[in-house]
Amino acid sequence: MPGGSIYVQPDEKYTGSSPQWWYEKFWREDAANRRKSRYVKAAVGFVIGVALALRFGLSGAAPLFGVLLGGLVAAGDWFLDWRSFHATAVWRGARKGEVITGKLLRRSLGRLGYTVLDGRAIRGQASIDHLVIGPGGLWIIDNESWSPDTEIACYAGRLFFGEKYGTKTAKPLVEASEAFAELLSRETRIPVTITPLLAVHCGLLPKGGVVVAEGLTLLKPRLAAKVIKSADHVALNAEQIELLTRTAARELHRA
Repeated sequence: MPGGSIYVQPDEKYTGSSPQWWYEKFWREDAANRRKSRYVKAAVGFVIGVALALRFGLSGAAPLFGVLLGGLVAAGDWFLDWRSFHATAVWRGARKGEVITGKLLRRSLGRLGYTVLDGRAIRGQASIDHLVIGPGGLWIIDNESWSPDTEIACYAGRLFFGEKYGTKTAKPLVEASEAFAELLSRETRIPVTITPLLAVHCGLLPKGGVVVAEGLTLLKPRLAAKVIKSADHVALNAEQIELLTRTAARELHRA
């Protein structure tokens, strides 16, 4: 290892692997500690359950109340741990963000007259994960994930990922939305604008799960359809939606 000592063996924990690999390694190694903590919480739940039963004169059922409350506490603690680990699945490469977002979009928008085209590109220019066309207008949506402790925020109109500027992430998506809009407007003679969204599968978004900065809206995947449905005007009729969808399917290449 560069800069290391030949007399001191390198610690296996700090030899080169990806952040995702270390995250999973430490998660597995911490399993015993999580179980011990869960047992303590369940024991506290048991005591509280017994005390509540005695408080309300249910002494005969006190052990049952204790077991029920202790079990609920343990189950809730397990669920929170599972959800925390599951939330990193896309970042760890265990799941594909575009598959998750695509299913959420179709489930929420399919019955409302919206169409969702996955994996589209303008050759040599731009590619996106999803193109949504519907009564409220058009949106492009990409998927991304950062490490669980990366804070995503807007300061003075600038996008930040932790301490790093987010312009390199925002600018290509804004430019892609402009390129897609120009192509579809030219081919259909329907003047359209396209709003870019970025579905964030892992990372710390502020309360509410949405950040708007540098022309881009970053949000939790489950909020994408909600934002699209919140468009408070009817921009396109059924014929225009069909023409735009057919043109996009024909002119945009599979990414």
